[in-house]
Amino acid sequence: MKRIGVLTSGGDAPGMNAAIRAVVRKGIYHQLEVYGIYQGYQGLINGNIKKLELGSVGDIIHRGGTILRSARCPEFVTKEGQQKGIAQLKKFGIEGLVVIGGDGSYRGAKALSEQGIPCIGIPGTIDNDIAGTDRTIGFDTALNTVIDAIDKIRDTASSHERTFVIEVMGRNAGDIALWTGLAGGAETILIPEVEESIDDIIERLHRGKERGKKHSIIIVAEGVTSGVKFAEELKKRTNMEIRVSVLGHIQRGGSPSAYDRVLASRLGSRAVELLLEGKGGRAVGIQNNQIVDYDFNEILDVPHEIDREMFKLSKELSI
Repeated sequence: MKRIGVLTSGGDAPGMNAAIRAVVRKGIYHQLEVYGIYQGYQGLINGNIKKLELGSVGDIIHRGGTILRSARCPEFVTKEGQQKGIAQLKKFGIEGLVVIGGDGSYRGAKALSEQGIPCIGIPGTIDNDIAGTDRTIGFDTALNTVIDAIDKIRDTASSHERTFVIEVMGRNAGDIALWTGLAGGAETILIPEVEESIDDIIERLHRGKERGKKHSIIIVAEGVTSGVKFAEELKKRTNMEIRVSVLGHIQRGGSPSAYDRVLASRLGSRAVELLLEGKGGRAVGIQNNQIVDYDFNEILDVPHEIDREMFKLSKELSI
């Protein structure tokens, strides 16, 4: 193998640039030519491809987002779209591909691998919803962003003696809500993986008020409901003073944490090694601090699971 490509697809995540840097520099270290594919699978179809040098990835390890940019590409779901992408790879002489992204990105990489283009997936998403890895790139940074917001909101919640509902991202996974809820001392955490009765939540709020508690923080994962709708229902049933903060895309931005930079560097390096070993159709990850890799078929369509013990702990500590 002499030439490889790298692209980022789906939602951006802090640490993607660190992964791109690792792929490029590891590749060049092993005498490979590395090509950047801009705007994800859409850019692949359009041939938006440029050779990357060592200097191309200088001073990007600390930057959020992705220098290769990203775009949604419904066309790539089709065989025709995939064939257009393969034609571009052949045109540039690219023999293997590293794809940084989430579930949808992996499905595109799997399709290419099945059609003769070896692909390695790197889990890049703040949602932490990819099987086969304990952490995804961007998750740790997103947690720190949310915690910073919760700490600030708690100050004003305490000052005005109010209940705050904070909506966080995560798509259909509750990891961001669970981790930040526990770390931020939230009284209630709503996640898609566990059904929660609104009556129990109201009872918990009343118990806190009876013992003199002046404020409460409720974390709502977007996969459960909208924070605004939940707050309206709470207010209607309790007549409490409730405010809502929807953190939104602020959770995706910002300089990646040290953990995400190191994780991205390790995963990017291993992805290149797998291509050099002649392997494709695999995704890299981290388990028990060891870098691992799995066949796409082993991890796609695996239901996401939260840490049940952590959720139990959050309930015990929020009495």
